[in-house]
Amino acid sequence: MSEFLTLDRIELHNKTVLLRADLNVPMKDGVVTDDARLTRLIPTLKELAQAKAKIVILSHFGRPEGQRNAKYSLRPVATELEKIWGQPVAFADDCIGATAKAAVDALPNGQILVLENTRFYAGEEANDPAFAAQLAALGDVYVNDAFSAAHRAHASTEALAKLLPHAAGRLMQAELEALEKALSKPERPVAALVGGSKISTKLDLLENLVAKVDVLVLGGGMANTFLAAQGVAVGKSLHEADMLDTARAITARAAAKGCRIVLPTDAVVATALQANIATKTVAITAVPADSMILDIGPQSARDIGDVLRMCKTVVWNGPLGAFEFPPFDQATVSIAQVVASLTRSRKILSVAGGGDTVAALTLAKVTESFSYVSTAGGAFLEWMEGKTLPGVAALS
Repeated sequence: MSEFLTLDRIELHNKTVLLRADLNVPMKDGVVTDDARLTRLIPTLKELAQAKAKIVILSHFGRPEGQRNAKYSLRPVATELEKIWGQPVAFADDCIGATAKAAVDALPNGQILVLENTRFYAGEEANDPAFAAQLAALGDVYVNDAFSAAHRAHASTEALAKLLPHAAGRLMQAELEALEKALSKPERPVAALVGGSKISTKLDLLENLVAKVDVLVLGGGMANTFLAAQGVAVGKSLHEADMLDTARAITARAAAKGCRIVLPTDAVVATALQANIATKTVAITAVPADSMILDIGPQSARDIGDVLRMCKTVVWNGPLGAFEFPPFDQATVSIAQVVASLTRSRKILSVAGGGDTVAALTLAKVTESFSYVSTAGGAFLEWMEGKTLPGVAALS
């Protein structure tokens, strides 16, 4: 990872700080339904407020496609942030021009202003230098605390950093440091848990991981594809018949790199994917032709737990079964509890990320026990794939 600037290395006192945050939170009927991205901003907000900086927040919300659309206004998010912050949060009906400038000028030092959705302008997603210059005119310093948007080369994540003194916020810093410890400079042995439905959506991830980790544990539909590639009959299970050669190539690459791939040895199967349907546990070589694998079996879960107890670092992306449908959440929950226990006893460093992964860890009630849980989604996945993230590179 290239070195990046932090808040410790930039003058903030009495400055107007353009803070790129991720306010793209889940919302239903104008009400925020998950405030995790807002609460995680608090450490950076407190530090900027203590420095008597004007805090001017930039963010996108949804996909308005370069057009002003009330459905995608950030006003309700600013209202929710005000509740969490416990102090007034101002809102401006634009993110550039006279309206935005007047709101910034009126903002007292140490206070927060949320500007309207940057994606109301096509220049945002086009990474337009002229649009970035209009944003830059509003502030003295640029701070990016939106790792979850760092995989996009947009005006407010990449071009703007080139125009002002810049730094990573505390949330961005924590994410980057956690990922560096997990993959760039890990304590070994390193295990990666990877689930999900398809190899095709995580091909770059698997190719990168087999060169970096000591053990790769596979679950979900992608494990079925690897099993089928070995000649195992997987019945009606979700798998990619056109990716069998790819699975075999990844297996060969792993062997060449000294990475052990762990696949299920037993499975929980059913004739349909339904909650609380009749199930049975079978050896992985005895999946009935009319059934589908919907979770790894209890013996597989115990074996994975034993593998993890021998490791120093664990990285997790993707559930190991159809966890949204009980009882196919049991293996994911039990392994999550093992990882949490090992983390609490300081035997491993654990880093997890991805929407489904976060949901599964929340279900298991272990999120707070992991070393770091990323809410970044696509950015987390691209980092694990070994890709350079424009929003991070811009902070070098």
